[in-house]
Amino acid sequence: MGVRGLQGFVGSTCPHVCTVVNFKELAEQYQSKHPGCSPSIVVDAMCCLRYWYTPESWVCGGQWKEYFDILRNFVRTFTAVGIKLIFFFDGMVEQGKRDVWVKRRLKNNREIARIFHYIKSHREQPGRNMFFIPSGLAIFTRFALKALGQETLCSVQEADYEVASYGLQNHCLGILGEDTDYLIYDTCPYFSISELCLDSLSTIMLCREKLCESLDLHLADLPLLACLLGNDVVPEGAFEVFRHKCLSSYTSIKENWDRRGSAILAVADHISKVLRLHQGEKKLEEMLPLGPNKALFYKGVTSYLLPGQQSPWISQKAKAIAALDKQVVPMSSDPESKQEVPMSSDPESKQEVPVSSDPESKQEVTVTSDSESKQEVPSTDPEYKQEVPMSTDPEFKQEVPMSTDPEFKQEDPINMKPEIKQQVTMVSDTELLKVARARHVQAESYLVYNIMTSGEIECSNTLEDALDQALPSQAFVYRPVRQRVYSLLLAEGGDGASSGPSVQEWFVYSGNPLRHPDLVRPLPMNVPGGMPSLRQLWLNQEPGTQVRRVDVLLACFDLSSSRDELQAVESPWQALCCLLIYLFVQVDTLCLEDLHAFVAQAVCLQGKPAAQLADLQLDHIDSRAVQLGSLLVRGLTMLVLVNSACGFPWRTSDFMPWNVFDGKLFHEKYLQSEKGCSVEALVEQNRTWLTRFQQLKSVVCKACLREDRRIVSRQLWRPHQSGRWGRQGHGSHRTSSGRGQAGQGQHWRDQGPGNRQYEPDTWRRYSSSSGWSN
Repeated sequence: MGVRGLQGFVGSTCPHVCTVVNFKELAEQYQSKHPGCSPSIVVDAMCCLRYWYTPESWVCGGQWKEYFDILRNFVRTFTAVGIKLIFFFDGMVEQGKRDVWVKRRLKNNREIARIFHYIKSHREQPGRNMFFIPSGLAIFTRFALKALGQETLCSVQEADYEVASYGLQNHCLGILGEDTDYLIYDTCPYFSISELCLDSLSTIMLCREKLCESLDLHLADLPLLACLLGNDVVPEGAFEVFRHKCLSSYTSIKENWDRRGSAILAVADHISKVLRLHQGEKKLEEMLPLGPNKALFYKGVTSYLLPGQQSPWISQKAKAIAALDKQVVPMSSDPESKQEVPMSSDPESKQEVPVSSDPESKQEVTVTSDSESKQEVPSTDPEYKQEVPMSTDPEFKQEVPMSTDPEFKQEDPINMKPEIKQQVTMVSDTELLKVARARHVQAESYLVYNIMTSGEIECSNTLEDALDQALPSQAFVYRPVRQRVYSLLLAEGGDGASSGPSVQEWFVYSGNPLRHPDLVRPLPMNVPGGMPSLRQLWLNQEPGTQVRRVDVLLACFDLSSSRDELQAVESPWQALCCLLIYLFVQVDTLCLEDLHAFVAQAVCLQGKPAAQLADLQLDHIDSRAVQLGSLLVRGLTMLVLVNSACGFPWRTSDFMPWNVFDGKLFHEKYLQSEKGCSVEALVEQNRTWLTRFQQLKSVVCKACLREDRRIVSRQLWRPHQSGRWGRQGHGSHRTSSGRGQAGQGQHWRDQGPGNRQYEPDTWRRYSSSSGWSN
């Protein structure tokens, strides 16, 4: 991400731009200059995921307890020196950057294929050079930081713009991230996360003023330079001919300099000696070969202008061109889009500087957090006072001032760009939109606001084996759940009964070239007692409403008939059982041994500290277990979506992975179950765990049986049947009503990726006889 080639150029050609700094010393200097004020750092969290995730195991689904401890230690270290951290997460992908997003997702597919090839060949996890962040890491990092009492915000436009604006407006000590765009913005200092040594709290500060000195530029020239070099708005190829001409006329090139670095020097030289000479006399389009890229170029330059800032290079007419181009910016959410590109193989990656610090420090320091603390979203709007109920989740009781309406005229948590003022939304109820936006900004919900505004969502890559035809992609497994959520959020009558408009899904799965989104229609729900309106679920605080929220949540999973069994299960097992029932009803190739592994790891996890899980050693790595781990974690993200859409009937902590799932522990139980180990052995001869195991297994099996799904051992399956374990007889395919029909499965690739309009009744339960190949 960021400006093409700038990170490498700074490291090789302008090393004096990088200065070693110590955060403790900076905090002390800040406090001496501003008595009574606490220094703060705004963190681009998406840039930090690779730095934070240091557990040795990463292919099994995630070491979530270890990861939570790492985050706690990170927060505690900064808190100890008096520094407040504010974390920003991506909440959307601009439509103009969709091509970049798709390119990276397809590249990730190739990396994942190599990972599975390695696992099958060596039966072990690949080295860190093939590292791929666990599924759902960005989503659950938000909730982990909130649980640690940290101010955590989700962007409503490009995250780096909001980070830069927040840092400038709130006089922050600096920005912590890994994106060369922060060298272009005229904002507070920029610190590198990849160079951070947590033990000493030292890192590298990249100074934009020194960069300007090296290039003989002014700060106001940097956006111009960035767009001529290429960034996430202006493609690198748009001005390739122009850069070549600059390079040809630049006389200071040394033979041993790299071409990209020389191009940066040449373009900067052209700006300082040619363009600036005629600045004010000629229009920029008269001095540069903008051609068909004129609007895009102006949009790129203005994208770096923070609230109140002007560019000497941009006229009012040019601003109008850029504004016109920006009026139709759909907003959608993929919190993982910045982080799943391998560190060393993508020249556009944010991770262009090798990590030279020691990110594996795991000192355990207890951090106390007040889950009921009230946080306020900062704003520069003097009328920013209205408070609305954010959530009925007992764990998130912050009262957050509301700052938005569907016209996007107010500014939270930073001043939004003046060009982005209007957007056609999928929902017309302004009060619901305000609540949805507030929950989105406070990182309490997932995808809900994006569905209600742009009707466009995405999900990045998952560790799935494209060659394993027995397991469907998570994109398909959980699509019926999403379809019912669409019905809940977009129904015209507000009762979830009407079909509503289609939602554009950019989901990564095998065989999908991502040329177009999948157009997915809502799937109406049948809720016992009738479907309550969204206003009732979100705004009604009467005690009986919570019961209705649970009813709707179960209806989203089509499990209303299992309500009594699930109600008898204690927290946090209730949410896990709901997810397991849904999974085993949907995917017929899951067997009894799989269920044993899922339940046993969850039961045993409660008694194991992070250090014990870190020391766990596996006999080998199984590729099917890798995909199953990712499948379950993606299911937990669906619980986050459904719970927030229904008004938070369940506690969010109940489906946080550090409470119900551990990748290595699941893998161990899976291998043991495959070997035929007894249930007693799976729960490590612990009677209390055995009792809990039997209870949860019974709930899942009974609920599945009610849905015509009998969970049997793999030993009863015929090996010649399709899938990993061929089931006896014909497969059953789940319909929207929950009834089974034999032999009506459809090959997923036959349905065709792209812009096909998906009907609700095409999504049936996956069976071993359906021949899916995802």
